[in-house]
Amino acid sequence: MENLNSEEKIIQDLLPQGFNKSGRIWTGILIALCLVGMFAYYRQLRYGLIVTSMRDYVSWGIYISNFVFFVAISLVGSLITAVFRLSKVEWSTPLTRIAEMIAVAAIIFASVIIIVDMGSPERFYNLFIHGRVQSPIIWDVIVITTYFFISILLLYFPLLPDIKILIGHKETKDHRFKYLFKFYNFLGSFWKGTPEQFKLSERAINILCITIIPVAFSIHTVTSWLFATTYRPGWDSTNFGAYFISGAFLVGGGAVLVAMYVFRKAYHLEKYITEDHFEKMGKMVVLLALLYLYFNINEYLVPAFKMKKSEEAHLTGLFTGEFAPLFWFAILVGMILPIIILLFKKGRKPLPVFIAGIMVVVGAWFKRYLIVTPTLLHPFLPMTNVPESYRHYFPSWEEWAIAIGSLAGALLVITILARIFPIIPIHETLTEQHETAE
Repeated sequence: MENLNSEEKIIQDLLPQGFNKSGRIWTGILIALCLVGMFAYYRQLRYGLIVTSMRDYVSWGIYISNFVFFVAISLVGSLITAVFRLSKVEWSTPLTRIAEMIAVAAIIFASVIIIVDMGSPERFYNLFIHGRVQSPIIWDVIVITTYFFISILLLYFPLLPDIKILIGHKETKDHRFKYLFKFYNFLGSFWKGTPEQFKLSERAINILCITIIPVAFSIHTVTSWLFATTYRPGWDSTNFGAYFISGAFLVGGGAVLVAMYVFRKAYHLEKYITEDHFEKMGKMVVLLALLYLYFNINEYLVPAFKMKKSEEAHLTGLFTGEFAPLFWFAILVGMILPIIILLFKKGRKPLPVFIAGIMVVVGAWFKRYLIVTPTLLHPFLPMTNVPESYRHYFPSWEEWAIAIGSLAGALLVITILARIFPIIPIHETLTEQHETAE
């Protein structure tokens, strides 16, 4: 009887929760930002890319920075879900669904923002009917599409036992489950929870976990090749694949740190997302930050030591020129300060970990901006006889609105998913409790 009461208490704790006042305000702000972004995109469709600040030299601007950021942060799904699940890391159970939701939201808006960057959306169709296998852009489209469907399935399959629990709450007084019942029924009415179904589901999840790891590595490697195969100062590097992957692991880990803290506070999940989770994730992010810092040193120190003429203007612009404040901000705030905070045990408490996670994510966004823009402003052939606007790039308000709207859209998707589905897997939590009791 006591065990049944304990189970019911866990289920009640982990059921999706409705929006309180602060939740409604948060959602309203995100929707407003998305609407402003949609209006800016309408202006771009009506008047063309001339409303942006992109010109002949900076033809990739803040849109591609956002694209690289979304692709990077989506890697967290394969890190937390696939790697940890295959490694039998049991403490990661409360974090897996958070990671999967972040990955799905990020990969959706990576696809959206690349269509925005094309100017006319029908050009996306041309990638499929006129695509050339020689182009890394086609490889990117293929692996992103594959990764998107695997991420959706990796979110869906572990949800099936929880959907059965949600369907079972149809008769409760909680109106939230009544109006979502048809949706839950559509997603999981076939799931009966038989041993055969669990066995088949476990096998499918393992196959997806094994598949998603090389696909995730392929996404970030191919994205890096879009830059590395373009002959420009700063991009002419064989280091870019590992450089992008290590950075993606870091920003994904940072995003999970932020989400852990927010969901723990908002939904009172202190019993399930414990200080031990922050301790272990903090250590992992330190390792990832050190790894990414190493690749950054390797990426900039070697060209700076040789200081080829073609690289000089690019590196000077980063270290001491117009991009120096952003560059040192990204290095210090995105890597060095989080390492300093998380190296110490007191720094791996929930609030310091949350602050370090925000630093990592914000620093990572600016780092992607710096990968794209300065290089385009320093081509191998010097700029001559061009308008002054071609020599500088600062996003127009339409670009800022669309970029911020896409970021708000990703957060809105995560918010809605967390509103509809349990943030922490209920069935897996109950199973772990039974195994501990035994």
